[in-house]
Amino acid sequence: MKEVKHYYYLCSFILFAILWSAVPVFSYPIAFTDVQGNHISITKRPLRVVSLVPGITEIIFRIGAGDAVKAVTHYDTYPSETVHKTVVGGFFSPSLKAIEAIQPDVIFLSGLHKEIIKKFENEKCQLINLDAKSVFDIYRNIDLLGKIFNRQKQAETLIKDIRNELQIVAGKVESIPESKRKRVIRLMGRDPVMTPGDDSFQNEYIRIAGGIPPKLNKKGNIVLVTKEEWIRFNPQIVYGCGGDREAVRKFFDQPGWKDVEAVKNGKIFYFPCDLTCRASTRAGYFVSWLSARIYENEFSREEVQVFKDHIFKSRHFDLDLNYIEDARIVYSRIHDFVNKTLIVEFKAPLSIVSSLEGQRKHIISVGNHYSPPPCWALGHKLGLKKIRERVYQVIGKSEDKVSFIFTGADMDNLAVKQKRFKDMKVYALVTAGVKSNAVRMSVDEGRFYEPGTVNIILLTNMKLSQRAMTRAIISATEAKTAALQDFDIRSSCTPLIHQATGTGTDNIIVVEGKGSEIDNAGGHTKMGELIAKAVYEAVQEAVYKQNGMVFRRNVFQRLKDRKISGFGLISVDGCECNVGKYDLIKAFEEILLQPRYAGFIESSFAISDDYEKGLVNDLGFFELWCSDMAEEIAGKKIGTTKDLIADKDMPRVLRMALNSLLNGLYVRIK
Repeated sequence: MKEVKHYYYLCSFILFAILWSAVPVFSYPIAFTDVQGNHISITKRPLRVVSLVPGITEIIFRIGAGDAVKAVTHYDTYPSETVHKTVVGGFFSPSLKAIEAIQPDVIFLSGLHKEIIKKFENEKCQLINLDAKSVFDIYRNIDLLGKIFNRQKQAETLIKDIRNELQIVAGKVESIPESKRKRVIRLMGRDPVMTPGDDSFQNEYIRIAGGIPPKLNKKGNIVLVTKEEWIRFNPQIVYGCGGDREAVRKFFDQPGWKDVEAVKNGKIFYFPCDLTCRASTRAGYFVSWLSARIYENEFSREEVQVFKDHIFKSRHFDLDLNYIEDARIVYSRIHDFVNKTLIVEFKAPLSIVSSLEGQRKHIISVGNHYSPPPCWALGHKLGLKKIRERVYQVIGKSEDKVSFIFTGADMDNLAVKQKRFKDMKVYALVTAGVKSNAVRMSVDEGRFYEPGTVNIILLTNMKLSQRAMTRAIISATEAKTAALQDFDIRSSCTPLIHQATGTGTDNIIVVEGKGSEIDNAGGHTKMGELIAKAVYEAVQEAVYKQNGMVFRRNVFQRLKDRKISGFGLISVDGCECNVGKYDLIKAFEEILLQPRYAGFIESSFAISDDYEKGLVNDLGFFELWCSDMAEEIAGKKIGTTKDLIADKDMPRVLRMALNSLLNGLYVRIK
C-alpha cells in the first residue's frame, strides 16, 4: 500500500499549498473557474442559495453556512438541519418555478441540470458547478466554499478531519499484503448491472479502503458491466446501497452472475445511499466503514492498529442531582475508530435496573456506549462480552461496579430532557436511531439488524423502590412508543403498512436515585407522568438529531419512510402513448410541491394505516376523492384509469391515492 501512502503525502502537500496561498486577511471578491469552465466572481457572501447537489449541501452546512441555504432537493437529508429547508423537487428534475420563487443569488448544480442552466444562465444569480470526481476534488470544494461563505477556518478543520480519517485507513491496510487484498466492485443500477467508471471517486474509495476495483477501460459516473467482465473480474466483495437490492435479486441467481466468489460466500453488503453515492464531507466515515467490512478479520487483530486504544477527549455536562459526581461523554479510539461513551458517575454506590443486565446493586456508574459503523462487523465477530470488556478496559472501568448499554446511535446526538413537579425531578438521557432496525412488535420477525437502537437512562431526585424502578420501564417504554408513532416512524420490515413501536435492540437503565422514597412510577402517578414526558420529548429530539426527522417533514420524506421512490413506484409498461417514465416522475415530483396534492397523499397515509388495521371499512368516500383529484389534475373527465403502480404489494389505499395523481398527470401529458 505504499502508493496509497504516497498519494496522501502528495494530497497533503498540494492542500497545504492551497491553504498557504489563501489571502491572510479574508476579502471579496473570490474569483475561480468551476468544472464547466465558467469564470465566476463572488463579490459578497451569498444570502439566498439553492443547492441542487446533496454533496455540496453537506459541505455548506458542515462549515457553518447553512443559514444561507434557502432551498434543497428532497435527496438532501444530511445534516439534520436540512429538513427545515424548502424543497424544490428531486435531484434529476427540480422545479423551475420553485427555484424561481426563491429568487436565489447562487445556484449550485451539476452538468445534468441543463434546464436549470438554460433558464437561469442570463439571470442575476450565479450558477456554480463543483462536481467532484476524486477525494482531492472534495478538499478543493470544501476550501473554495469556505472562501465563498467566509468560513475558511471551519473549512480547514473539516479537510483536516477527513484527511486524518483516510490516513488511518491507509495505515491499517498497509499491513495487508498485496496477495491478500480483495477484489471489490460497487454495484449500481437495476437492469442491467452497472458500476462506476474507472475514473470515479467511488473506485478511489475502494482503493483507499485497500480493495482492488475493476478496471473496465470505461469512464463515467456509471457504466455497463457485461456478464463476461463480471466473471473475469470475479469480485470477492460486492457492495451497493438500498436501491441496488433489486439487481441482486434479479441477477445473482442466474448462471455466470452467481458463480463469483462474492455471491457464493455471501459477501454482498449494503450501505446508506447518501454515503455510497456522494463525494462529500463523510468520505472518511464511509471509507472506514467499507474497509472494515472488506477486512473484518484483519481489522479485528490488534497488530494492524495504527493507534493503541486510548481516550483522547472528554466533554462534561451538568445534571442537577445531588448524588451525581460527574457526567461526561468520553471520546476514545478502539480498533482505531472513534467511539463515544456517556458516563454518569455516582458519589456512592446505587442499585439499578437494566433491560440488558437485569437488577444490579453497588453500581458506581452507568453509561451508554456508541460504536461507530466500522466497529459493527468487528463487534459481531467478537460478541457483546468481549466488546464490553474492551470498552471497560479503555475507559478504566471495572465490570462488577458499572452498568452500560450499547448503541449504534452517535453519542453527539444525545438528548437530555428534565421534567419537574414541585420537589420531584426526572432526567431522561436518550440516544435514538430508527432508520435501519425499527420494528413493530407483535408483527415483525425477530431477525438481527445492524445497530440503531433507542437507549434510555432514567435518573430522578427521589429514591425509587424496586417496584417503582421496574414499573418505570413500562412508563418509559410506552412513552417511547408514543413518540415514535406520533412521528410516524415506520417499521423497517413492513414500512408500507406498519408504524414502529421501537427498534430490535432498545435498552433502558433506571437508577434508584436518592431522596424521598417513591414506590410507584405507573401511569397514574406523578413520577410516571414525569418519566413519560421526559422520555417522549427526549426520544423525538434524539431521532431528529440522529435521523433528521421532525413532525412536519415533507411528503417526499414521508414517501421514503415507506420505501416509496418515484423510480421504483411508476410503471408505464403496456401504455399505448409516448408518455415516458421519466416524464411522469418529473411531473409527479413537481405536483407534490403543491400543498394541496401533498396534503392529499399525506392524508392517504393515515387512511391507509387505519384501513389496514380494520378501523376503516368502506372506501367509497375515498374513491370519489381520488377520482376528483385525478380529473382536477387532468383538466377533464377521465374514462378508464390505468394501474401505473409497479409494486404489486402496494396497500390498497396508497395504490388508489398514488394512481389518482399519476393518472391525472398521464392524461395531462399525453
